[in-house]
Amino acid sequence: MADNYLNRVRLGKEDKGAGAEPVRAAGVVLWRPGQGRGTQVEPELALVHRPKWFDWTFPKGKLEPGERSKDAARREALEETGIRVRLCFRLPTRHYTAKGRPKRVRYWAAVPVSGAFEPNREVDRLVWLPASEARKRLSYEHDRELVDALLDELLGDGF
Repeated sequence: MADNYLNRVRLGKEDKGAGAEPVRAAGVVLWRPGQGRGTQVEPELALVHRPKWFDWTFPKGKLEPGERSKDAARREALEETGIRVRLCFRLPTRHYTAKGRPKRVRYWAAVPVSGAFEPNREVDRLVWLPASEARKRLSYEHDRELVDALLDELLGDGF
């Protein structure tokens, strides 16, 4: 049994699941004030569509060696959306398994500063949607939880 494990390690096929160091990533929930009138206008959220995974999610990506999470969040937002952002406040960190490895993604709420979206190799579409519509379009439950956390922070529990 030990020989089998050593052979897998030598071949680069070691088990990357339980006990493996998590993949570290960072991302943003990009938002802006909602359009319209009334006392409870929903903020709008930017969702990105990734054709490789055929999903709707928030801009995020792996940290580069030595990179801080905040810097990675800003970089990934710019790379995936073409928009420079200002980070506002931390949102809950998400933990899940991706490609058989644990993944930890630190998120921040962010607002646009400058730039405009152009399709790229990772993201072919970006849409701005009111929070309730964005919540429905998102592909992953852990992303929906980020919408709830953002709304709680921005609007309190009364939204």
